[in-house]
Amino acid sequence: MNGVEKYIIVAMTRDKVIGLNGKMPWHLPEDLKLFKDLTVGNTVIMGRKTFESIGKPLPRRHNLVVSRSLKEMPGVDICRSFDQALEKAEEFGKPVFFIGGAEIYKAALEVADYLYVSWVGKKYSGDTCFPQFDKKLWQKIEEKKYSDFTNVLYKRILK
Repeated sequence: MNGVEKYIIVAMTRDKVIGLNGKMPWHLPEDLKLFKDLTVGNTVIMGRKTFESIGKPLPRRHNLVVSRSLKEMPGVDICRSFDQALEKAEEFGKPVFFIGGAEIYKAALEVADYLYVSWVGKKYSGDTCFPQFDKKLWQKIEEKKYSDFTNVLYKRILK
């Protein structure tokens, strides 16, 4: 899958916390707006737990959910593997955003071209963390400060 640009998009603390009890441990309206602005009109790939925490397909996006157990439903393409989701995403010809959870992020780190991180300003405890990744493979190309977080766009420099 080389045709479309692939982005990881994630909000996390400096300790890499991304979730608590299946939800984000914070509520950051500016980050939710940024997420929407970046992903509308594109393809999103997520795991089953992330989809269930959202509760419905995200409007105006191609929703691909990686799951071995979910049944087909309107507004969602169920893919039985990460690789199948990548193949399906390629068919749409739109940028792909990997939106979680941890297992999807781990697989996406191998294929993503860009990494959007909203670094949450406060410390939160959680039970789910973003996977370890080699920061030497990523170069910061943009940074924008918001009231409760700083959004940084990284571009992969080595594959």
